[in-house]
Order: sequence, then structure tokens, then C-alpha cells
Amino acid sequence: MTDARFEDAAARPLRLLALGPEDLTVLSSLVQDAVFPVTEMKFDRRARRFAILLNRLRREDHTPMPERVRAVLAFDNVTGVQSSGIDRSDTDQILSLLSITLEGDSDRVILTLAGDGAIAVQATALDVSLRDVTQPYRAVSGKVPRHPD
Repeated sequence: MTDARFEDAAARPLRLLALGPEDLTVLSSLVQDAVFPVTEMKFDRRARRFAILLNRLRREDHTPMPERVRAVLAFDNVTGVQSSGIDRSDTDQILSLLSITLEGDSDRVILTLAGDGAIAVQATALDVSLRDVTQPYRAVSGKVPRHPD
């Protein structure tokens, strides 16, 4: 058996699962500045699943030109979803995800959006997955978003 080498870690699609608060912090950092149309959110009440098809900024490869990749952020065991600051009837609206946090010791997850929007996902247990579903592509803007300190 040999030690792992950097060359062995060729770029591969992410496929991660968050079952605890620490895991959720990692997922939050990976989806910071992800963008998605309001039409790409779906709550399947029967399957108890809330999912978003988003375009996340790939921070893990440190490429000279910013890249994005389409990914599915999915929440299982969901009993309800609420939103504020989002006009679901505006089908051209693009949302920008800033962070994902667990509210206190509860199973309520808050997705904070740019522009004072938020999505609250209530679940019976924390079960969140992030899975890349396309090849990376060069970010249209050619820039990494900046946040004031």
C-alpha cells in the first residue's frame, strides 16, 4: 500500500452528505455564492424532500478563471418549507445563496439569500446532500463575488 499523492485527486464531481452541524458548515462553504432561478426549487411533500438545482462556484480547485458547476442541494425528511423575501410568481428572478445554517439545536435549516431573502426548511432529522450533476464551466462573469467585511 502506498501513500496518497496529489496527482491521485483528479477533479471529480462532489457528492457530499451532511448529517450534523459540522457537516452542514462544510456544505455551506461549498454553496456560498451559488445562484439559481426561483423556478429551480421544489418541495415534494409526498417524498418529504426539498431540492434546489443551483449553479455553485467551484472553490475547491483554485483555477485561475472562476468556474461554476450545476449541483443539486437536497434536504430529506422535510416536513415544511417557508420563504421570505422571494416572489415565487417572478419566474425570471435569480436568487443568490449566501449561507446555510442550523437554527439553534433544532432541525430547522435556514438558507440565507442575498437581498434579505431566506428559506427555512423544517425536517425531522438533518439529512442534506450536495451532488454535482454537470461538468464545470467557466463562470460567465469571469469574477469571484466579493463580500464587504
